[in-house]
Amino acid sequence: MKSVKSVAKKEKVKVKNMAKNKQKNDIGKLGFEEAIKELGSIVGKIEQGQIPLQDSLKQYERGMALIKHCRGILEKAEKRIEKISEPDEKSQKRTDSE
Repeated sequence: MKSVKSVAKKEKVKVKNMAKNKQKNDIGKLGFEEAIKELGSIVGKIEQGQIPLQDSLKQYERGMALIKHCRGILEKAEKRIEKISEPDEKSQKRTDSE
């Protein structure tokens, strides 16, 4: 039979994982500007020591997730720009034959 402590520990891990997944989903819904604004707020709070150590660690983790999210947005934008900037094959052939 499982002990109450082991069941409670497993449930605690499940709740933490659910919270992390929710946090990732929340970040995924943010636009670039919103994410940068939140990141700036987090950095300011941590630098000024406005939050306890445990909370600052959680905020640091969220900040890192925000950075990853922003990088992803920038990479997608860069790929779109590259695609738009690529010369069209037809116009390239016309330029070459002229």
